Amino acid sequence: MNRREFLEATLALMIAPSAFAAGKPSAPGAVPRRKLGRTGEQISCLGLGGFHIGTQKDEAESIRLIRRALDSGINFLDNCWDYNDGQSELRMGKALRDGYRSKAFLMTKIDGRDKKTAAKQIDESLKRLQTDHLDLLQLHEIIRDNDPDRSFAEGGAIEAMTEARKAGKARFLGFTGHKSPAIHLKMLETAKKHDFRFDAVQLPLNVMDAHFDSFEKRVLPVLVREEIGVLGMKPLGGAIILESKTVSAPECLRYALSLPVSVMITGIDSMDRLEQALSVARDFKPLSEKEVGVLLAKTEKAAKDGAFEKYKVSQRFDGTVKHPEWLG
Repeated sequence: MNRREFLEATLALMIAPSAFAAGKPSAPGAVPRRKLGRTGEQISCLGLGGFHIGTQKDEAESIRLIRRALDSGINFLDNCWDYNDGQSELRMGKALRDGYRSKAFLMTKIDGRDKKTAAKQIDESLKRLQTDHLDLLQLHEIIRDNDPDRSFAEGGAIEAMTEARKAGKARFLGFTGHKSPAIHLKMLETAKKHDFRFDAVQLPLNVMDAHFDSFEKRVLPVLVREEIGVLGMKPLGGAIILESKTVSAPECLRYALSLPVSVMITGIDSMDRLEQALSVARDFKPLSEKEVGVLLAKTEKAAKDGAFEKYKVSQRFDGTVKHPEWLG
């Protein structure tokens, strides 16, 4: 898939952005919505990252951020069982009271690799989030070469996730990872061997990734071809990309949104950052081939050896490496 095909695929993913009236013309200032693979779901092109939501000193601020995002047209909420010792889910659960749950496409992730651990974490997440179901349940941090086989083994996490879906605890299933395109591809191939199809896959996509051990080049075309929902993350590389002094935050978001992603999940820990992200989403137009070329030329040298993608080349972002007990 070449750059022009990527841009065309992005346009094809876009749908009417009205929160409750898909198919009507775009309302001025609305956050565009896109298709989530073959699920039939329509989600905001911008997603609220769950980790940053648990970092505020006052949980009331976290709740305000979540509700402001939902009121502003962002409906995709990201979270994880392990974020901030559960605080991210607890705060999001409180924010989803008073009718806000109906505005959200709610996703969370679990770490357990065996059925028992995974099932326990699913139930804990549901309790924290104060909901009886997740719109999307994902297996977190598929970052080791043996994670695919372990997850699909008899008595593995996939059994717990499948049973959760049958029980109505989860509508759709997916997986996430940030380490290696090869491991993502192995997870997809392992799923095929077990006659299993993921509804969504989460992966880092940004201007640096395009140059080094690239998810964009190796995994993204597979997901688009198989119509699996693409959940982009780390458009700013955990803000580390900005340290390169080669691109701005809005440029990073525009680049990522110009790829054929269903949603780009970004960390937002303040109202100012939320408004900045909303501004990019509301005014979004896919970058032209020339604009993409300019951004890639500016970042090519800095991207060498993954210098600004610490999640690929270090254990800085590997929560389950620091806490192997989370795996079960």
